[in-house]
Amino acid sequence: MTSYKELGLVNTREMFAKAVAGGYAIPAFNFNTMEQMQAIVQAAVECKSPVIMQVSKGARAYANGTILRYMAQGAVEYAKELGCENPQIVLHLDHGDSFEICKECIDNGFSSVMIDGSHLPYEENIALTKKVVDYAHAHDVTVEAELGVLAGVEDEVSSAVSHYTKPEEVVDFSTRSGCDSLAISIGTSHGAYKFTREQCTVDPQTGKLVPPPLAFGILAEIEKQLPGFPIVLHGSSSVPQDEVDTINAFGGKLPDAVGIPEEQLRQASKSAVCKINIDSDSRLAMTAAIRKHFAEHPDHFDPRQYLKPARENMKKMYIHKIMNVLGSNDKL
Repeated sequence: MTSYKELGLVNTREMFAKAVAGGYAIPAFNFNTMEQMQAIVQAAVECKSPVIMQVSKGARAYANGTILRYMAQGAVEYAKELGCENPQIVLHLDHGDSFEICKECIDNGFSSVMIDGSHLPYEENIALTKKVVDYAHAHDVTVEAELGVLAGVEDEVSSAVSHYTKPEEVVDFSTRSGCDSLAISIGTSHGAYKFTREQCTVDPQTGKLVPPPLAFGILAEIEKQLPGFPIVLHGSSSVPQDEVDTINAFGGKLPDAVGIPEEQLRQASKSAVCKINIDSDSRLAMTAAIRKHFAEHPDHFDPRQYLKPARENMKKMYIHKIMNVLGSNDKL
């Protein structure tokens, strides 16, 4: 067994408490590749921000769990090399769907895991979450649970419709399960296509789709029921239209891709929402840079030639999120 402490990682307990008290949110950036990891660390160090590097089940299958573990250890050492004496980096399992995968991650150096039993009946969700919590807490690993269902598709997580979290259930669920943080559903959605055209209105000036607002009333009621308890928002990419436009301009096909407006995420960050998940925006930034590079340099074939601008574009996006949306800069 490998403890996350041996890798120089931290769990989420202290950083979430500080975020809730300070009115900001910790960025939770998904990664699959070395370039994504480098961009995340560079942005976090430059902004003096704690950061959660999270890995989905699909990412573990793609990159290999052992390699990802050492990438996380490398991220800590890289941050120190870049001048951050005490980096606050979490390695987090995103959307674990079984006790077994959570246990495997805990045993292999993850400092935080999510057990997603939101698709199960209520009592089964509690029972599964508690089983994971009992094992995780024995190793000082923190656990995120989910109550409510997000629509959308991302990796192996998919649902055609969303079911908002019921505020009347949150106290019972968090108390009986023992989870450290709770992912809720208030209108965010996975993937680059978070809303159908029918769910949106059209901006008459630009012709762009405008998504429906998040259900801040539900969030406020949850905060009232669970004062100070760490809340998580999944599916919170804003799907930047400049990246979508670049992709489409250079041969891509992403019609009607729309995300969560950043002003709504800024509002959420000032509440008990202390972790905001961002994955699709990184994918879009990477793809946009690569498509543009190939179009402008058709003779290039060295991966370093097109992955370098992709890494730079992702880093720019991560810095923007930290500084202008989540407010986690200068917190180290």
